[in-house]
Amino acid sequence: MTDHPAADELAERGAGLPEPALAAQAIAQVLQPLARLMIGHGLQLPSLVELLKNALVNEAVQAYGLTDKASSDTRIALLTGVHRKDVKRLRAAPAGPGLTPPMVPLAASVVARWISEPHYLNHDQTARALARTPKRGQAGEPDFTTLVAEVSRDVGARAVLDELARLGVVDLQDDGYVALKANAFVPREGLSESFHFLAANVSDHLASAVHNLAPDRQEPLMLEQSAFSLDLSATQAEQLQARARQLWAAVLQQFLQSATVAKQRSQGADGPKHRVRFGVYFYDAKQDPESADTSKPYLRRPSQRKPKP
Repeated sequence: MTDHPAADELAERGAGLPEPALAAQAIAQVLQPLARLMIGHGLQLPSLVELLKNALVNEAVQAYGLTDKASSDTRIALLTGVHRKDVKRLRAAPAGPGLTPPMVPLAASVVARWISEPHYLNHDQTARALARTPKRGQAGEPDFTTLVAEVSRDVGARAVLDELARLGVVDLQDDGYVALKANAFVPREGLSESFHFLAANVSDHLASAVHNLAPDRQEPLMLEQSAFSLDLSATQAEQLQARARQLWAAVLQQFLQSATVAKQRSQGADGPKHRVRFGVYFYDAKQDPESADTSKPYLRRPSQRKPKP
């Protein structure tokens, strides 16, 4: 069951005029898990206010800047509501360090290639155990050192292996082989890595929804949908999560294989390069007693509304 206009109909029009009241309602709901994250990790309101000011100023400069001249502090203050003195201070401040640990993207890329390239897969499409070096394996079979070199020659295979082992992603076997513990990059340890993926995944997911709701949107809609079901027992919710993980594992492998082909076809192509992210999530929580009773799962399409005349 759907409760929004069809996607092909929505693609023919932009989102319409700005809707600050609706945006405020949506932001209020988005802020709830953000508040939980802040409290859980000791981040208080003044820190978030400073982060929000900086984000508003950066977005105003990058996405709403004038094409023929630089935006003034006054104009940015008008767009964002940030005081002009704060605008001037934030624009003059040096960029702070990012959340991205240097090894994480490389380690994730190695795992992605491991589970998508047919050369590194068993007949049942699971990841093969790899010899650490060509000398430790059989002649002609794939090895971990070659796998890393295919992704990047800037970092040694041993450094990548140590990082994957630290994160609990691989199992170092006594026979000199390396086995992947799961068909996905899911670090067991390392808060910096977990925060990196939180920032990357959630920000891109939110950016996709924001793109679809942009008042001046001219580009096609991005994929941003979900399905949900109510009135489930705890056991059934657990079984659905297990099923979701199975489905994601299959889809992930197919997508990575397609992405490998797409990257090869993009080599030498003219024009700017693009990056993409395709993800999935599953959330399970106790249901609000006041939630509407339903016997069917729902498919949620991107929130859109008709433009005002």
